[in-house]
Amino acid sequence: MSRFKGSQERSGLLVVYVCDERIRTEQQLTAALEYLKSHPVGEVDEEEFSRYSGVGVLVTPQQIHDQVSDLLEHHKSELMKLKYKFPVGKLMGEMRQRLRWADGKLVKEVIDQQLEALIGPRSQQSPQSNIQKSGCGGKSGAKAVVKEKKAGEEEESRSEKTAGELFGEAANFHKPGENYKTEGYVVTPHTMRLLKKHLEETGGKVVTRFPPEPNGILHIGHAKAINFNFGYAKAHGGITYLRYDDTNPEKEEERFIRGIQEMVKWLGHKPYKINFSSDYFGQLYEWAVELIKRGHAYVCHQTQDELKGHNPPPSPWRERPVEESLLLFEDMKRGKFEEGEATLRMKHVMEDSKQDPVAYRIKYTPHPHAGDAWCVYPTYDFTHCLCDSIENISHSLCTKEFQARRSSYYWLCNALDLYCPVQWEYGRLNLQYTVVSKRKIQKLIGGGIVADWDDPRLYTLTALRRRGIPPEAIHKFTAKVNKQQQESCHIMIHYT
Repeated sequence: MSRFKGSQERSGLLVVYVCDERIRTEQQLTAALEYLKSHPVGEVDEEEFSRYSGVGVLVTPQQIHDQVSDLLEHHKSELMKLKYKFPVGKLMGEMRQRLRWADGKLVKEVIDQQLEALIGPRSQQSPQSNIQKSGCGGKSGAKAVVKEKKAGEEEESRSEKTAGELFGEAANFHKPGENYKTEGYVVTPHTMRLLKKHLEETGGKVVTRFPPEPNGILHIGHAKAINFNFGYAKAHGGITYLRYDDTNPEKEEERFIRGIQEMVKWLGHKPYKINFSSDYFGQLYEWAVELIKRGHAYVCHQTQDELKGHNPPPSPWRERPVEESLLLFEDMKRGKFEEGEATLRMKHVMEDSKQDPVAYRIKYTPHPHAGDAWCVYPTYDFTHCLCDSIENISHSLCTKEFQARRSSYYWLCNALDLYCPVQWEYGRLNLQYTVVSKRKIQKLIGGGIVADWDDPRLYTLTALRRRGIPPEAIHKFTAKVNKQQQESCHIMIHYT
């Protein structure tokens, strides 16, 4: 049973109902939790809550017996033909529809008893009888049927296993629009209204995004992120954006933008739409101004060296008047400060105790996509969640190192009263005995040690493609290392 992290009032109501034995069964408790999670704000309508939770409903053993008898009679012809190959889960599902509040364990026991009375004990069902009737020519034919059947089952099992390994970490992901049911998700008085609007705009689809920074060529570790984002959305009938996180103009190049698109296509994925974070620079700037007006951000003059380390000194400009910060932020935009002379910081403490992360900084570098229209650029901490909100992302999938930024993600969306997606983290793919760091590969190229990003000795996707490795092999590899509940995967690469 999942933990319930609702308000004290809601938790207290649930405890009272359990202690008074108005909620008696696991089914009733599950329904009660479901109701409270789906009504996170406002007063609880106890009459509706009781009705939804089955309070006062008692299902007798005789009712279960009668309903099971009627159900088996309904499926009798199929049961006599298929025997124990008939899916019992189907019977359990139909019984849940007939008697929602019945004890599931007792229902299963009654089904088993009546099945045995109808079609005989399971031990009497001979698996050889069907083979001998297949008309495949005696023992050799029977062996052929068994071998063919086994091969088919193994292939199906491998397919299911691959899918399970790829999405194992997604087993507990929320349904679109049910963000508030996720542990740690922050609910505000505006949450339900914003979620309703979100569902209207997305049609209830799963919406993900793959947000690479165009400062290098993707490597095999990125393949896991690509497959996870595109694969999860596709498996649930959803869509995936390819969004370039292009907020560092001095590191980004047009050839990397083209190279990333090429590798996503090579892996067999088609983005719903290709966007750039820079497409939203105008909206992001307006939200930064609004954040200042609400008292959640200020212009600071501490230097980069002063902000280094785990415990930098607090900013002496933290309580600067709102009007003053608004004027200075406008001056930053107009180019009246030198690089590093002023930043915009958010009034928030992150999980790793980092205080007041930077939202905007000054960079006098032409942008490869936006040109020279801007000299102030938003940081990842400011851009990421707001772009997700703009694009109505339902599941913001990140690797584990971004877990420390989750509270900042939720805080910023809620501070501006915007739709807030859910950030989920999964284990990243780490490789040993090879180099995948973009910064280190740049040094190798600059030093003439490797020819370029597609040098066959590297584990970039372009290098792997050049070596003749097909995308299907990469899909299988990333699926197998993506084990459920594994925080990181360390793969050793041996050169031969």
